[in-house]
Amino acid sequence: MQKALKHLLLFVFTCSILNAQKPKTPSSSEIYESIQKLNFLGSVLYVAAHPDDENTRLIAYLSNYVKARTAYLSITRGDGGQNLIGPEIRELLGVIRTQELLEARHIDGGEQFFTRANDFGYSKHPDETLSIWNKDEVLNDVVLAIRKFKPDVIINRFDHRSPGSTHGHHTSSAMLSFEAFDMANDKTAFPNQLNQTSLWQPKRLFFNTSWWFYGSQENFDKADKSNMLTFDIGTYYSLKGLSNNEVASLARSKHLSQGFGSLTQRGSQEEYIEFLKGEPLVNNENIFAGIDTSWNRVKGGKAIGNILTEIEKNFNFTKPSEHITQLIEAYKLLQNIEDEYWKTQKIKELKSVIEMCAGLYLEASAETHMAAPSETVNINIEAVNRSETPITLVSLTNTDGLNILKNISLNNNTKFSFKEAIKIKDDAQPTSPYWLNSKGTLGMYKVENKNLIGSPETPRILKFDFNLLIENYPITFTKNIIQRYSEPDKGELYSPFEIIPEASAKITEKVIILNSDKQHDITVLVKAGRDNLEGSVEVCHPKDWNVYPEKQKVSIAHKGEEQTLVFTLIPPKNQNEGYIGPIVHIGDKDYTKELIEIDYEHIPNQIVLLPSESKVVRLDIEKQGENIAYIQGAGDTVPESLEQIGYHVRILKPEEINAETLSLFDAVVIGIRAYNTVDELKYKQQILFDFVTNGGNMIVQYNTGRGLVANNLAPYDLNISRDRVTDEDAEVRFINPEHPVLNYPNKITEKDFEGWTQERGLYYPNSWSNEFTPILSMNDKNETPKDGSLLVAKYGKGYYIYTGLSFFREFPAGVSGAYRLFTNILSLGKDDLKEEAKLND
Repeated sequence: MQKALKHLLLFVFTCSILNAQKPKTPSSSEIYESIQKLNFLGSVLYVAAHPDDENTRLIAYLSNYVKARTAYLSITRGDGGQNLIGPEIRELLGVIRTQELLEARHIDGGEQFFTRANDFGYSKHPDETLSIWNKDEVLNDVVLAIRKFKPDVIINRFDHRSPGSTHGHHTSSAMLSFEAFDMANDKTAFPNQLNQTSLWQPKRLFFNTSWWFYGSQENFDKADKSNMLTFDIGTYYSLKGLSNNEVASLARSKHLSQGFGSLTQRGSQEEYIEFLKGEPLVNNENIFAGIDTSWNRVKGGKAIGNILTEIEKNFNFTKPSEHITQLIEAYKLLQNIEDEYWKTQKIKELKSVIEMCAGLYLEASAETHMAAPSETVNINIEAVNRSETPITLVSLTNTDGLNILKNISLNNNTKFSFKEAIKIKDDAQPTSPYWLNSKGTLGMYKVENKNLIGSPETPRILKFDFNLLIENYPITFTKNIIQRYSEPDKGELYSPFEIIPEASAKITEKVIILNSDKQHDITVLVKAGRDNLEGSVEVCHPKDWNVYPEKQKVSIAHKGEEQTLVFTLIPPKNQNEGYIGPIVHIGDKDYTKELIEIDYEHIPNQIVLLPSESKVVRLDIEKQGENIAYIQGAGDTVPESLEQIGYHVRILKPEEINAETLSLFDAVVIGIRAYNTVDELKYKQQILFDFVTNGGNMIVQYNTGRGLVANNLAPYDLNISRDRVTDEDAEVRFINPEHPVLNYPNKITEKDFEGWTQERGLYYPNSWSNEFTPILSMNDKNETPKDGSLLVAKYGKGYYIYTGLSFFREFPAGVSGAYRLFTNILSLGKDDLKEEAKLND
């Protein structure tokens, strides 16, 4: 029993929200709602595939109206999606979207879990999805989540019965949940899990259906709904001053990287769930029908329920501290409950209510937001009791064995603060996202510490226990160390406290494309994680490449400062590619990772450590034209990539788009989804088309067909569809092999489509006017050919090119063929213009 309790407590800790946010200052109504939740013993697990798949309306309704413990299990972290707010993709995008989910759960009241599955990109069928994911490992994680969270009810976002009709990840999430529903109570299924948790059988499984799954509202209206439950999720919360769908909209709007910022919703709104399996519904009343969700559910719980019900009935909104004596009595009784799951969960909730009723403010704030192993950090401790309840701060302890005896009476509204110095352990591990610590596969992240599987974040190891006596009864409140600080233009701010390595390094260029054997200077930035950093740096490289000098010294006086070192990279004479990376030697330790900081206002700052490497490509590549204008859309690194191969790139703001400015450029490149995100482009189309007429090239990268800001995306008819080719190794056929775009200035062959990553492309046009020439044909397995990935049209003296090929993914991956093809696109007609200019002279 002790072993099981230990693991259960670990799970509860690792799944708690670790974001460093401003501490809650709950109103009386929020305290009252927390007491209502204390009196409900039921739980729901919502399951889907990605961040932003979750139905925040239903999660908010179950958490705030039903008062159930509600969680969202996202199979992936959304690493394969697009980023509408910045250049981060893949692993870094997964970090951003993880935090966006946590922010959404802050608002709608849910909790958040994950599996180890990697979002490898769009998948058209669950067979493909489950072959790339390790199905057994993902199923293991889903079963583990059920056994640990112990939901009475599971709700799937997607239909497990419709493979091939939607994203393969979507259907797979439902199929895995459907299978795990029974396996969670099977002792022969993943028996090793039973060392850290116990068997569990959920009562019911539902599918969160809607008209969308029926093709139209008309079809849904005609559907048999006898096996469905419906909720009005537009219910109004007078204590919040918000309706449920307003709460849900606020939560949904946290998915900014997906462009889901939106207006709030109000008014009655129906939500449907279809019963799939488990205990039959009783008169279709509610999802918990026949399940005792009162304190009578647990042995010995009736007395606790009586106390808490009395508090709920007679809650003093003017003076919540009046109830602390009763809450302490309930807390004492709770210690004797045998049901470890509900005991652990309700202890956490009850402690939070006691803390809120007493107006307790307990904080451990560091003077910095990051520190390295062996470093000493000053911590400011603050404790305030804003009630008349007698409370004593007996001591402060931490996991390193620090025990500070205080025995201070926390008098009403009297602040006690003092400083303590702590030393970070020599072997302390960085607080980088745990799922990125080891190299995984295309479909799965590798997690060495099995106890972390499912957790949204890396648990913070640096925290303080505030050991209190409240009305002479001992209660401990644990607070993560954070940094509280202020900035003149922003006011008070909070940041997570991070452990970082004493040294990190990066090469400033992530992809280095060299079109000759001429040597190239590379810049290495070494960052100090502590003061007085001394050591050396070398750059590892492929055997056919050379780097000079072999080593350089590093000497950095102050933590946080960087030293710039320049090495000379000597490429081979012939075409070749590989990876280079810095190694920082400090004493007997080597450091090979780059420290990346992610800073957006809607999520806490994030520190990520990733292997520091850059792809080097010795490439035979020719180009015509020099000056490129780039109009940014949803965010990508295409401009930097073009500069790598010698183009002069200027990023144009929409207001800078005019005939005079465009005359300075050989081509204009439109960033991904620009026509979905940049409203001003609707007024600039004719100016851009005139630029093409006068001899410029206009290259438009992919957009989605929905939400276009301009009616005339191209000078000729062009219709964007949802066609895509997700197999990055799909055969590419040349429809017009003699077209200049495949021959000049670089001869494009099938070899140029080797090594592509994640996909061939997305949102291809499926119809176009005769002025367009399709260049390439490709398709996924068992599908018809898709010919719209690259369309070229002569328009006046220049060319208009539309492409759904995923250059924005291939460039950062250093895919040489993608560079050669894009160079040909930019070069279209430039040689003809040169000849014409000579004749005119």
